[in-house]
Amino acid sequence: LRSCSPGRARRTNASRRACLVARFGDIYAQERLDAETLLRTYISDIEMVQRIIYIAAVESFHEAKMAYRQFKIRVRETLSLGHSGPESLEDTVLDYIVRHEDLYDVQASVNEVIRSMNINPKISFPPEIDFIVISTLIRELCRVAFSMQTLVPPLDIAFGTDGELFSETKYHRSIDSDFTAALVAYHVWPALMENDIVIVKGEAVTKR
Repeated sequence: LRSCSPGRARRTNASRRACLVARFGDIYAQERLDAETLLRTYISDIEMVQRIIYIAAVESFHEAKMAYRQFKIRVRETLSLGHSGPESLEDTVLDYIVRHEDLYDVQASVNEVIRSMNINPKISFPPEIDFIVISTLIRELCRVAFSMQTLVPPLDIAFGTDGELFSETKYHRSIDSDFTAALVAYHVWPALMENDIVIVKGEAVTKR
């Protein structure tokens, strides 16, 4: 803790936020497409492939947020024993987590995501293959989602359901969408949110 300066996490908040938003975009543009290409070698149905990737993103954020909460509780319990200021305990905890994000057990989150996906009724996979084939995508999503929890305010993804009314502010329509359809058939990528405001649009398929 000697290397931690007071309020460092808050002072670097804007630059860290910009990097994480950009990284989220990079994952959409690169790791997502790599995962899609990989899955297409096992699954011919593009809708199933895209559903798998979307659910991987949703589950990755869920598990990373859970891991962050548990990590923060442990750090707060440890630091509260010797905390004396001048910064608040909460700022000290946040500084510590930002400086020691490498202590996050990302593999444990990846394992939980894959376990959740294996029992998700909306997606299926050939029995001889495992969702571990897209673990690179899951790992990168877990990392960025965990780091997004250290921001003030934290970033999160939008909740999406099949059949919801398509929102121009939340999503881009996929190229194979029916552009006159009002309802979302399924989601391709989640929107990124800050305080319930969309900062990066997701992608959805609309069909009649």
